[in-house]
Amino acid sequence: MDNNQQQKWNIGQKTILLGTSISLLLVIAKGIAGITGHSYALIADALESLSDVVGSLVVWMVVKYASRPPDSEHPYGHGRAETLVIFVVVAILMSTAGYISYQSIHNIRTPHQMPSDFTLIVLLIVIAFKEMMYRITIRRSKKTGSSALRAEAIHHRSDAITSIVAFIGISIAIFMGPGYEAADDWAALVTAIVILYNCYLIFKPAWGEMMDEQTHQDLVEMVKKLSLTVEGVEGTEKSYIRKAGMNYLVDLHIEVDGNISVFHGHEIAHKVEHLLKTSGLGITYVSVHVEPRA
Repeated sequence: MDNNQQQKWNIGQKTILLGTSISLLLVIAKGIAGITGHSYALIADALESLSDVVGSLVVWMVVKYASRPPDSEHPYGHGRAETLVIFVVVAILMSTAGYISYQSIHNIRTPHQMPSDFTLIVLLIVIAFKEMMYRITIRRSKKTGSSALRAEAIHHRSDAITSIVAFIGISIAIFMGPGYEAADDWAALVTAIVILYNCYLIFKPAWGEMMDEQTHQDLVEMVKKLSLTVEGVEGTEKSYIRKAGMNYLVDLHIEVDGNISVFHGHEIAHKVEHLLKTSGLGITYVSVHVEPRA
């Protein structure tokens, strides 16, 4: 693994740890405020954040494993582990959404105490921190091409949105007065729906990666353009790209003069492979098929 790829993996791991640390502090703050302030919307928000913390720790461990270089048993590297863990994260989030939905419906049907005013201040702080972490994480996910970081970013944005929903629900309950206590619980129910929607946003691209969906057209064009700069390459045919974590695996067909020797054609293919692997595009595996051009 080159230094550029290793740096990307390091950025991913550090970003996940930073987000996990902040999320854990916010879980404690929201949990205490929700219990003492009699707000189930805030408790539900804390549960959602707690599931994020658990998911983030799982992601961090897998990203650490996925950063290992290729070996004899894993010639394509270990990057696909990063994609697999996203399904675990989705399962955790769906379970959390199910529990919140059940408890919210129960609370809506059961009279309870009005939430306290100070819970709104806690939520404003949470929203600010979560939006900040979303921006940091989504920027780094684009820089590294990491699916796990993208999922983490969606987690943070989801948390910010659910906190906004909780803020609205608690505000209605507080400012409308007696009879509107259930607004807090309706907000918690909406939180569960937001979590499920974000599960879809996280699951869809991960499923595409597992199925080797061809969604990297810009990279395909760059691969072809770079290949044509190698002396002896007269054209390119098929080019397929698979994504494994932060890594890209390329299958490429190039065209060379049909009158050159097999040895010469083999040399050209090796030059193309070396160029693509050292291009800084995150390409760790290249298979080049040589076609003769008459």
